[in-house]
Order: sequence, then C-alpha cells, then structure tokens
Amino acid sequence: MNTKLTARALLGGVALITVGVGQAFAYEPGESWAQKPGATLGAAAEAPPPGLYMIDQAFTYQSVLVGVPGQPAVHANVGVTGFLFSPGWTFLGGTYTAVAVQPFVDLGTPGGAVAGIHNTFISPVQLTWKLGDFGVTADLGIYVPDGSISGPNGTGNVGAPYWTFQPELRVGYYKDGWAFTANSYIEINTKNTINGFTTGDIFHEELTFTKTFGKWTVGPVAYYVGQVTNDSNPLGAYGGGLGNKFSIWAVGGLLAYNFGPASLSVWVADEVSATTSGPGTVLGGSSITKGWTAFATLSYQVWSPATAAPKVSSMVTK
Repeated sequence: MNTKLTARALLGGVALITVGVGQAFAYEPGESWAQKPGATLGAAAEAPPPGLYMIDQAFTYQSVLVGVPGQPAVHANVGVTGFLFSPGWTFLGGTYTAVAVQPFVDLGTPGGAVAGIHNTFISPVQLTWKLGDFGVTADLGIYVPDGSISGPNGTGNVGAPYWTFQPELRVGYYKDGWAFTANSYIEINTKNTINGFTTGDIFHEELTFTKTFGKWTVGPVAYYVGQVTNDSNPLGAYGGGLGNKFSIWAVGGLLAYNFGPASLSVWVADEVSATTSGPGTVLGGSSITKGWTAFATLSYQVWSPATAAPKVSSMVTK
C-alpha cells in the first residue's frame, strides 16, 4: 500500500465529513452556514485504497461578532466521528466512495451556551478520477435535519430544522511531493419547517498548497466563504430586516504526519477580513463572526478486504 497516497487521500475523504455549526454564528438570528469554513483544508482529490476508514476530528472556533456594539464573543468547540467507505468500485471511470458523519457541538453565543448534536452529514456518492498528475473529485453532500432543535424558530440549539444540499468539486495537482488542491462547494438550504425562513446560498472556496518530506507534510492554506444569494424572510419570520450577505477571508498553515496505520493533520487559520451588508439584525446591526480556528483530524483504516486469493494446492496424478 502506498502510505503517502493513503494519508493524503484520507484527508480528501475527511474533507467531506468535517462539519461546522452555522447556527452559532448568527449574523442572522440562528441561521448561517452548515459546514465550518475551512473544513476541507488538507483534502486531496484522490481516493484511498479499498476499505473502511474511521475519522476523528476536533476543532475550536474563537471569534467575535463584527458589526455589533462591543463585539460580543462567539465560540464553538466541536467533536466529529465519521466513516468513509471505499469498496473499490468504479463508475464512469471514477472511483466510488461514501461518507457518513455525526458531529457534537458545544456552543457559546451572546444569547447563552448550548450543547448538542449537529445535523448528520452524509455523502452517499463521491466519484474521483485520476488524470495523470491531476485528480478530480465530485460529490453531493447532505445535512439531514436530525440535530438538537429548540426555540420558537427551531434554531435555539445546534441543530437546524431544514435540509442542506452541498454539491462539491475538488481539483488537485500532485507531483514529487508537491500538492495543490482547490475545493469549491455551495450550500443550498431548504425552507425552515417552523417559520418558513430560507437562508441564501453560501459559497466556499478552500485552497491547500503543501510539500511532503518523508512522513511530514507542511504548507499554507486559505479559505473564502460568502453568502451569494439573499435570504427569504416571509411574513417577517424574525421580526424585521436581516444582514443578507457576508464575506470572510482567512489564511493559515497546515502540518500533517503519517504514522503509517494512522495519519494526523492539524491546521490553524485566522480570518483576516469579515464584512457583511444588510439592514441589520435583532442584535442591533448587520454582523458576522471574525476569529481563528484550530482544527485536528486523525484518520485510520478499521477494515480492509482480503489482499490475495487463498492458495489452492494442486494434485498431480499419472
């Protein structure tokens, strides 16, 4: 087994199960991104060898609300457990994989602290093509509205009463230990089943540029996230105007180590710019979070198919 490829490819699979908690970062009262910006940093457009892989992740996001008097603090501490299945199948020339994940969230906002289960993430179909030194991965991720839901609008905890569909395209170049990956995805939300509010589409772009030296991998990372369409707020679901658009830019660095049986990746990023526009929120102004994130991922194989057929002895007779 190519251990360098395995570690890098596992990061690619991991990218699809690293989730965030948009409910916390309420430039709107309770609704924002479903997946933490930067979640796919370190991912590669490659598929791991056949087997079942387990991924354990943890991250902390420490931020303030820009645009609100006093810039109150918002933080999230998140743990994630998930599985990636690589059966070795091919379809349309691409390698098939699938992912299922469950995140757990401890959240602190100006309105108080909550803890619970974030919406489950599944990606039932991922296809990866290897084209020489290039790789391409396409998939559709889905956040299922089964998390901890409370409050009059259904957004008082870390779950969300609506579905999020997330088409994704990851493109990478890999040669001589160098790796450059650009991952683009958009979150498309359905209507909040409690108050009819619909969050606008949210676009993510996440860039990783690394070099591998033996078992070590290091390099810069960056991400952008922005809401690209307006919210729909029928009948004044939140009692007034909302900050409908935002943009966040962040830069940082990644360090990874391949232990062989497992790989560990850590990245840290600081949001250098965060802006929003709109008439304001119940907090008194159009606002968005701005802060820093520390993110760690441990991935390892828990099952693999037989690597060779059983030997059959032959009998020679005259």
